[in-house]
Amino acid sequence: MDADGHMTAKGQEQNQTIYHQSINKPVEDPMLRVPTEKPPFTLSQIKKAVPPHCFNRSTLRSFSYILHDLLISTVLFYLAFTLLPTLPSPYSLLAWPLYWFAQGCILTGLWVIAHECGHHAFSDSSLLDNTVGLILHSLLLVPYFSWKYSHSRHHSNTGSLDRDEVFVPKTRSSLPWYYPYLKNPLARLLTLAFTVTLGWPLYLILNVSGRPYPRFACHYDPYSPIYNARERAQIFLSDAGVLAVFYLLYRLSSALSLLWVIRLYGVPLLIVNAWLVIITYLQHTHPALPHYDSKEWDWLRGALATVDRDYGFLNRVFHNITDTHVAHHLFSTMPHYHAMEATKAIRPLLGVYYRYDDTPVLKAMWREARECIYVEAEGTEKRSGVFWYSNKL
Repeated sequence: MDADGHMTAKGQEQNQTIYHQSINKPVEDPMLRVPTEKPPFTLSQIKKAVPPHCFNRSTLRSFSYILHDLLISTVLFYLAFTLLPTLPSPYSLLAWPLYWFAQGCILTGLWVIAHECGHHAFSDSSLLDNTVGLILHSLLLVPYFSWKYSHSRHHSNTGSLDRDEVFVPKTRSSLPWYYPYLKNPLARLLTLAFTVTLGWPLYLILNVSGRPYPRFACHYDPYSPIYNARERAQIFLSDAGVLAVFYLLYRLSSALSLLWVIRLYGVPLLIVNAWLVIITYLQHTHPALPHYDSKEWDWLRGALATVDRDYGFLNRVFHNITDTHVAHHLFSTMPHYHAMEATKAIRPLLGVYYRYDDTPVLKAMWREARECIYVEAEGTEKRSGVFWYSNKL
């Protein structure tokens, strides 16, 4: 890099050499840092590597995934309502957690489909996408349009320390005073537990882990600084959807009891919230991923500063949002059922710019919580605006 942060001719030549050596060679070490030089390919070149049909949206096929998930969810609800209460004590103690986990995973899949609606990846009709997304997200107490707009800005600014919307890492100078006291296994475990259980609602309500704003920011507030005046009416509509579901839950509590609603719906919703935090945290938090300040950031390098993960059989349950996230950031309007084919098509072109990590989820969470405390520039990169994770306190 020169003094202005631009790549020198020598740097471009080295970058081309590294890139061409990586063609068709998977990165065996997921901890190898993603290159921060401008890639020797463009977004249009990446798009040309993807089979054209991958960009086609099928309303019928998209609805088939909703019906599939709703059918399984309904069967689980029915079994929990009719069968589980009749089980003797030792078996019920095992059956209820199994139900909570299974139902939470299926509902997370429905959440992913609603997320696709927000990206206009469900059908060719924006009206249909927004209608389906509003219903599905409201049922999970998510303000659809509110999150759609903030999430869209995340996609527009991924990897930017100044403008990204969520999981914005702290710099060393901005760490709170108590951080050194969290550098022990017990504190780290408690922090992870707090983040997984309360991280999602706290982000929606208080913008915790979100982009700093000059005043209070809340996804349920139509006048929040997250939104502009043109979006305000849809924020009200999102709130109305969530309030309607709260009213439905109130009526169910009156008819069945609050305990029944918590057991059938509340605990699975906590599982959904936990998966959302885990999935998004691991997609954007990794020792190999850089972040950029405003003088160095550009959209393509930011989009490539993400990582695909392996959740085993849950990849399919979560509609592959877990192991095709890089492709999703490059082409967010692509339906999930084409994302795996697209990922396989672009991996040879991306080469060392693509990162996949199959570390088991729990192990990865523990490692990232230990290694990724804050970001800082290193060596000559202090001039370039490139920041890496560190844990030195």
